[in-house]
Amino acid sequence: LMRPLQGCRSQGVVVGTVTLCLAAGWALQTPGGVSLVVPQPNINATVAQNILLSVEYSCRGVATIEWKHVSSWGTTSIVEWRSGNYVNISTVYKDRVTTFENGSIQLRNVGMRDAGYYFVTVMDEHGTNAYGTIIVNVYEIIYEDLHFVAVLFAFLAAVSAILICFMWLCNKSLHLFQKKTTHKLTASTTEEIELETIEC
Repeated sequence: LMRPLQGCRSQGVVVGTVTLCLAAGWALQTPGGVSLVVPQPNINATVAQNILLSVEYSCRGVATIEWKHVSSWGTTSIVEWRSGNYVNISTVYKDRVTTFENGSIQLRNVGMRDAGYYFVTVMDEHGTNAYGTIIVNVYEIIYEDLHFVAVLFAFLAAVSAILICFMWLCNKSLHLFQKKTTHKLTASTTEEIELETIEC
């Protein structure tokens, strides 16, 4: 009699646990079922590049998405929109932002002032929020500095080549001059010896 009773109790515990888990999951998703994933929380970009601030959200019902930028220059609202309805882009970003259905935005032609923290908020109809953050680092393009260094290097290489050629020519001239001087000295010494011999 004891064995069937134990089997019933263990089945009851399993069924109760599964029911409790399903009820908890249902309670968490209804009415405020908002989730947000940020696949790339750090982005490195160079000046004038286009960047994608990528997120993926899920929401039961209509969601409102809002993006803000926080930097040393202050906090700026970028864009806010409701899925399937209006899009309200800040005048500062009017010609530079594209929105996507999954909550992502593309920011075109970034500058140094675009570096900082980007906060995205997804809110459902019941006021439940999900938050995400992306850090953007923007670096200057140093083409002008590289161009200056390349020109300077080419100039120094040309000057070095000219100096080497000049030194080679000077060395050759010096050798020729020394040979002529030695030849003249030998000739004059021979003449002097001949003169002394004649005088004697």
